[in-house]
This record gives sequence, C-alpha cells and structure tokens, in this order.
Amino acid sequence: MPVGRHHRSVSVNRNASAIANPASSTTVFSQAMAPTDLRFDPQAVRLADVLRAHCPYDGRFALGVLGVFAARISRVYAEPVYAAQRPVLCIVAQGSKRLILGPEIYAYDASTMLVVSVDLPAASQVMQASPAEPYLGLILALDPPHIAELVLKTYPQGMPRATQAGRGVFVSPLEPHIRDAAIRLIELGGQSTDVALLAPLVVDEILIRLLRSPLGPRLAQVGLTDSTTHKVATALTWLRANFTQPMHVEELANLAHMSLSAFYQAFQAVTSMSPLQYQKALRLQEARRLMLSSMMDAASAGHQVGYLSASQFGREYARFFGQSPARDIARLVEQGAGQAVSTP
Repeated sequence: MPVGRHHRSVSVNRNASAIANPASSTTVFSQAMAPTDLRFDPQAVRLADVLRAHCPYDGRFALGVLGVFAARISRVYAEPVYAAQRPVLCIVAQGSKRLILGPEIYAYDASTMLVVSVDLPAASQVMQASPAEPYLGLILALDPPHIAELVLKTYPQGMPRATQAGRGVFVSPLEPHIRDAAIRLIELGGQSTDVALLAPLVVDEILIRLLRSPLGPRLAQVGLTDSTTHKVATALTWLRANFTQPMHVEELANLAHMSLSAFYQAFQAVTSMSPLQYQKALRLQEARRLMLSSMMDAASAGHQVGYLSASQFGREYARFFGQSPARDIARLVEQGAGQAVSTP
C-alpha cells in the first residue's frame, strides 16, 4: 500500500484552459504534513482488503447500500477524465488521485478524504495505481436534505456557520473513526440480512463525524436552505439540467434569491469559475463525450449541446481541450481513453 500524505490545495493561476492541461497551466500550493506510512496500519490495510474483495476487476461497483460504491483502477491515467461531479464523499484506501476544478488541483490519497459538496464540471486523474496495487476508493453520495436533518440532530442549539461561501471541493485528513466506519459500511454490503437495517446507521455515523469535524460548517452549508452555498447549488442544479439552453445570469440570481452582484461573487467562490465558464465546461465536456462514445461528428455534437455556430464550437473546444475536436477525439480513441473509469 502506498505512502499517504495530507494535502490542502490552493490555486494561483487563473488560466481559463487550466482544466484541459493542468500540468502546464496550473500551479498548486500544497501544505503537506509529515508523511504518514499506512502500509503497516492495520485499519488502513483492512480498508484496502474489504474494498478489494468487492472489486474483482477495474470499474465501479454498487455495494448494496443506496448511494455507496466501490471503485478500482489499475493504471495511472495519462490525462484527466472529464465528468460532471455530483456531491460525494470519497475515501481512498490505496493509490492516489487528483480532482481538477478550473485552475485548481485537489490531490488526495489514503491519508485524506475528498468532499464535493455541489454539482461541478470537473476532471479526475489517477496518479498512483498499478495491477499489483490498484487505486481503491469508497464513494458515498451526499444528499443535502438528509445532511440538513443531521445538522439539526448533531447541533440542536445551532452550529457555527461558515462566514462566507467556500469552494465546493475540499480535502481533509481522514480521521481513524471515519475510516473504521467506512470499513463496517463496506462489510455490511455483503450481508444481505443486515444491510437494510444497519447500513443507514453507519452512513449517518460517517456524516455526523464529518459534521463534528473541522469540515462541519462547510459541509452543513450543503443542506441549510438559507446558506449561500445552498442558494448557489440551486442555480447549479438548473444549469446542469439546462446547459444546452441560453443562460441569463440575472435569471440565475433570481432563482437563487440573491442580488446579481452577490450571486456572481458567490458563484465564483463556490465553483472557481463564472456562470458562463461553468455552462461552457458542461457543454464542451458533453460534446466530447458524444463524439467519443457515439462517434458523432463535431458539428452535430456542438449543435446538440447548444452551439449555433460550428466555428465558435471549434474555437472554444480547442481552447478548452488544447486541440481541435477531430484531432482530440482521434488521439483519445488511439489511446483507448474512452475506457477510463470516471470516479471522484
């Protein structure tokens, strides 16, 4: 099992095409703590073992618990895999990955946990994996209404709230109590008589421990209807469902019940990009998926995701991904990139 480190990532480069080629256009500042060797930690070894038992080959596997999945990947990805990320908690047992959001990189491994709190057009890249020691991860979907219920139970007198909207992605050290609960949750996946009764309790334990951790105020923002993060998330949900349609920022601000200036500032704080950049990322990622999986031509793919001009689509695609649609898809097909497993 690889050595784990704690990472907290901060961006300093605002290049709009950073997500397409993070190695060349993004600078990451990581405040890394002292190395933590988990190869001989019995709890960490146990987490890897139980995940491996549920992942006989590369892919994403349901564990018999609603919203809970295991992932296995046996090779390092040469480049990021693009996908619209949903709110999740990701706990790594072995290997390492990074999530790329605009110009920012969030690195995480077996010593840390990743939380994505809102819908985001991001990319992920496996950085450490091999057939002998594959990347192994647990994915737990986050349900904002349920988190709101747990906030009330965990802090009946009210909890400290984040003073302002924060980024919709954060990485934190993985606490032993959460790793232990993750092991018990995975083990329940193989116990058909107990999983329906006990698994929801273990999921609640994990979420409550998160709410009581330093991440608590930021996670609570996901479920609190009067929080800025929740208001922005409402607009993100609309954008995700309607990204092919014309967008007016004023209408999004009204949907979020915020003034235009406050909404624009909060949107950038949560997503690291403007509403237009967010919509563009969704459109271009979907167009790439259509061309790669359905062999759709560039003009048709661009039109299907909302572009009226084929030339504008081609320019923005090349700016975002670094190559023209035809060259990019030909390269991906040759590399077999369409077979990559997309997970947080």
